[in-house]
Amino acid sequence: MKIILKNRKAFFDYEIIEKFEAGIELKGCEVKSLRAGKANFKDAYCEVRNYEIFLIGMRIEPYKEGSYNNPDSERDRKLLLHKSEIIKINNKINERGLSLIPLNIYLTAKQKIKLEIALAKGKRQYEKREKIKKEDLKLEIAYQTKIRKIKF
Repeated sequence: MKIILKNRKAFFDYEIIEKFEAGIELKGCEVKSLRAGKANFKDAYCEVRNYEIFLIGMRIEPYKEGSYNNPDSERDRKLLLHKSEIIKINNKINERGLSLIPLNIYLTAKQKIKLEIALAKGKRQYEKREKIKKEDLKLEIAYQTKIRKIKF
């Protein structure tokens, strides 16, 4: 499994509850751009419409060597999931008020492009601050123990 693109902001802004693997409906030039790493997750999210899930707001740069009819870079892309999974996701979103966000795009062993999506709950501002404080404390402790080892 080779990760093409990772949504780092999602792990900071959301508490991940459940993950799903989905295929993406892509055009030929989009596949080549993704393999080259020319994509962006900024402000991307997933939405359920008529028992189909769409990825909205993900930007895939047009392929340079593509033809004049490259697809729109910010079009809505349909995600490929089983109907039972879509119903389960839709029920949890409506019941608990969760969000459906993209986490990773990766290549499988058979060279298929997959998207990892997650049901997530938004973190509050004070939770984010606490996480930053804990990480800073860990770095400071690691730095201090390194200095002590050098002195002795």
